[in-house]
Order: sequence, then C-alpha cells, then structure tokens
Amino acid sequence: MPVRLIETEADLAEGAEHLARVCPVWARVLPDLGPLPLRRRADGFEAIASAIVGQQISTQAAQAIWDRMAAAGLTGQQRLAAAGEEELRAAGLSRAKMRYLRGIAACGLDWDGLRVLPDDQAIAALVALPGIGAWTAEIYLKFALGRADVLAAGDLALQEAARLMYGLEARPGPAALRAMAEPWRPWRAVAARGLWAYYRRAKGREGVR
Repeated sequence: MPVRLIETEADLAEGAEHLARVCPVWARVLPDLGPLPLRRRADGFEAIASAIVGQQISTQAAQAIWDRMAAAGLTGQQRLAAAGEEELRAAGLSRAKMRYLRGIAACGLDWDGLRVLPDDQAIAALVALPGIGAWTAEIYLKFALGRADVLAAGDLALQEAARLMYGLEARPGPAALRAMAEPWRPWRAVAARGLWAYYRRAKGREGVR
C-alpha cells in the first residue's frame, strides 16, 4: 500500500476537511487558523542534523545555531564528520550534540531507502542512530519525508496547544495526546500543523522550526 504523503496545499486541505468532519473542535478552529503551512524540507542528513540541533532548546536558539553552522559550512555530512570540536563549539553545539551529529554523519544510513519504508520501519531505522529519539524521528518523517499520519506526540508545543484548544485542565502527555489523535488518522500530521498554528496564535511564538 503506498505511503500517504503531504506534498501540496491540496493535501493539507484534504486533511483539514477530514479533521473538521470528525471533530467539532477542529471544525470550529480551523477557519480561524487560515492556510496551514507545508513545512516541507529536503530529506537527507541535513534535515536530521537540523532536528538534532533543535532538540530541547527554543526555536529561536536552534535557528541561531543552525545559521552559524550554515555560515561556517558545517551542515553537510562529510564536512561535519571532519569538523573539529572547537569549530562545532563555536557554532553553539553542546558536547552531546557534537557526538550525535558526528555519529550520524559516519553511520552510512541509506537516506534514500528511508523514503520507501513504512512509518514504523523508518522511525525504527532513525532511532537506532545516536541521539535520535521518537520526537526527532517523527519530525524528520513529517517534514523531510512528508508523511501524512505522523504526530510527534512528545512535542510540548503540540501538547500545550491541545490543552488550550480542547479546554483541558492539564497538558496531555504523549499517551493521552495519541489517544486524542486516533480520530484524526490518517491525517495526524495535518493536525500537528494545525496545533502548531494554534500554539503560535495563542502564545505569540513558534512551537517548531
């Protein structure tokens, strides 16, 4: 069975129609959010490296570090594998992220092969690499591979947006958010874009790069 992808605004619109059909909250909120962003990026090493940089720091800090890396030519796989610790530290990388990025750069993963794997197998291949957990793998599938049904339930901005949007007393954890998202299948990646848009409107800042 072909993997469902988000490649165009028409795909986003189809997903949004599904969300509005299955949930009255989405039906009420989506018109106010406007067109949802594609947030697509090229797949491969640089996309996963960008996700690693963004782990556990603000979107602004992550962008600043990535911009310094790009200015120094440190985003490519071969260049990063050969980079010295002083160069990487000057860009703002922690020691742990240096280790992760060097390990991934040297791992020889078949990035092209990930495109044809089912979601669960692609995630498993990524989390086997150093420094990559479920959140990073799911962000890669969502934005670099365009997978339509990947949620990233561990994302704190998604959890907070769900709390606000549904009027919950407490922020739902990953398991609770996954349970909430069951009716959103097979368009959970569209729902995630909607939740990030809601977070931006409610908080005045981006929840994801």
